[in-house]
Amino acid sequence: MADHSIKGKVVLIAGGAKNLGGLIARDLARQGAKAVAIHYNSASSKAAADETVAAIEAAGTQAAAFQGDLTTAGAVEKLFADTVAAVGKPDIAINTVGKVLKKPFVEITEAEYDEMSAVNSKSAFFFLKEAGKHVNDHGKIVTLVTSLLGAFTPFYAAYEGTKAPVEHFTRAASKEFGARGISVNAIGPGPMDTPFFYPAEGADAVAYHKSAAALSSFSRTGLTDIEDVVPFIRHLVSDGWWITGQTILINGGYTTK
Repeated sequence: MADHSIKGKVVLIAGGAKNLGGLIARDLARQGAKAVAIHYNSASSKAAADETVAAIEAAGTQAAAFQGDLTTAGAVEKLFADTVAAVGKPDIAINTVGKVLKKPFVEITEAEYDEMSAVNSKSAFFFLKEAGKHVNDHGKIVTLVTSLLGAFTPFYAAYEGTKAPVEHFTRAASKEFGARGISVNAIGPGPMDTPFFYPAEGADAVAYHKSAAALSSFSRTGLTDIEDVVPFIRHLVSDGWWITGQTILINGGYTTK
């Protein structure tokens, strides 16, 4: 029987320096992971990456951090190769990379579309490809999408549209990797109370999002707290191994599917 516990496992988290990715990194270290490698995109996130590495090491877990723009296949290949060289082949691979654009459909430029597609779709595709090549048998793979996949919302055409293919990539990967005991899932949080959310929203939109979830009155902020998402990630990469090929929306009823 395969061991599905987190204890003793090697973890790779793309976008693992801060916000939800950083909290996942800390949590899996506390759960007894042997090593946690985190990725961050730019020099502006290095301080946060250093803090997360220190927190991982304080939990008694080996840590490594790698910087890179994952919008090319070569960069994703390098991230996995660097991870294997530093801490070993991953048992758990989690991709939290994403970019939001809130803009009327008719105003979205070709350059903006290309950037959204590269960050949200292309990087996810090649992350799944490299995970399929490098993750150990009986491993776990999780990618982040968005709860907006459960709704048609104005001004998010590029964001929703470039996250939508990741659902198909997830299903396809789960079928192909399942023969090795690897589970593959996508998590779609609702609007989260992090710096990732607020820059794209005006005051009226923030107020709407804070009231839109069915359970919003019971949330600290009305938004999805990253602390409420982490237990689902923890479950999917351990005892929840029998769940695969799914997109799971975690949003307090903000959208349904």
